[in-house]
Amino acid sequence: MSDLRVVLIGGTSHAGKSTLAQALARRLGWRWVSTDSLGRHPGRPWAVDARPIPAHVTEHYLSLSVGDLTTEQLSHYERMWPVIRSLVETHARDHDAGGLVLEGSGVWPDRVAGISDSAVAAIWLTASAATVRSRIYSASRYADLVDDGPILVDKFVGRSIRYNEIMLSAVRRLGLACADVDDVSSPEALLGLALQIVDRGGRLG
Repeated sequence: MSDLRVVLIGGTSHAGKSTLAQALARRLGWRWVSTDSLGRHPGRPWAVDARPIPAHVTEHYLSLSVGDLTTEQLSHYERMWPVIRSLVETHARDHDAGGLVLEGSGVWPDRVAGISDSAVAAIWLTASAATVRSRIYSASRYADLVDDGPILVDKFVGRSIRYNEIMLSAVRRLGLACADVDDVSSPEALLGLALQIVDRGGRLG
């Protein structure tokens, strides 16, 4: 891993990308960045830290089908890709920039596969529909939601599961590295698996 300077972690919402990225960044002594910080579209449809859900977020999820929500999500990441790629290239080519662990659903397999650089490695996390649903229900406190709350969250769940299906199909088609979080016993075990994948088979180029 001596020449490795960037690790990309992709996956659907609540697959464990942030937890893994932070652990990996700590292990390597690198910077951790989420693609959400580069541009979120349009945000999670439940209250966080007692802040109300923005009206445009509610309208977005209520007005679109799961299929349309997924299409909008993928279009957003397509628009974001130049920013993501620029950040990756900066850290891959400039030793003074330091190492980078970049995670998020914006790490899309087809785009990442176009990077031919031995300084960059990538791994995608996948999860069963049941796991995705359970984690999102827990994060959103689904049982306590009222009014349109359950509808909004169920749309988000549907979009997240559909994204996962499309992403996993792309990962398999391209022969990229993938880890199923349902098969991993703990965050520490996932970190160990990710380190193995990055070292053995996750390298691009």
